[in-house]
Formats: sequence, C-alpha cells, structure tokens
Amino acid sequence: SPMQARTLETHDFSKGPLKMVSPGKVYRRDTDDATHSHQFHQVEGLVIGKHITMADLKGTLEVVAQDLFGDELEVRLRPSYFPFTEPSVEADITCFNCHGKGCAICKYTGWIEVLG
Repeated sequence: SPMQARTLETHDFSKGPLKMVSPGKVYRRDTDDATHSHQFHQVEGLVIGKHITMADLKGTLEVVAQDLFGDELEVRLRPSYFPFTEPSVEADITCFNCHGKGCAICKYTGWIEVLG
C-alpha cells in the first residue's frame, strides 16, 4: 500500500526493525453479496527485521483475534497464493456460533476466514 511504501522509504533500519499498523477504508470493484462488499475496513500490518518468522505472524494474529473475538477461539493459517506476497497464508478463526462443530454460518467447516 502507499502507507507501507512511505514507511519503508523513511524507516532507519539501523535503529531496529520496522513495525507498523495502518487501518483504513478500502473501496474496490466488487459485487456485494453475503461475504463481499465494495467498501470495508482493513488493518494492514508490516514487520521487517532479522529473525522475524511466520510464528511471529501467527502469534500476533492469535493475540488480536482473541482480543476481538474471545479467548476460546483458535487461529489456523492455511497456505495460499497471493502474487504480491511470499510466503502467503489465509487465516481462519473458530466459528463464534458453533465453536468449531459446524453450522450454516461457517458453511459446516467450523472455521470462518478472517484474512488473507
């Protein structure tokens, strides 16, 4: 995003890793349906530094998801392909309605996708 690009240009890596969060509105050409909207809010996060791993990402996502949705849920990461990031994952949380047993809300999977 433009915010990530500006932050990368100005960050002094001699002072440590870059860590940033950028919330905001998103507008895109999309037909509205039960799971998509032409306008939504998203939160971008960017961390660049030595010894940063996918485990750091998963731990951060677990803390945020549990704070937003409750301590009892689980987070799972699924490998996925996005042409602009590598490696790439999608994240799911345990369904808030059925607690992982499967229901119409989670399409009987027990999981709800929360980010890619």
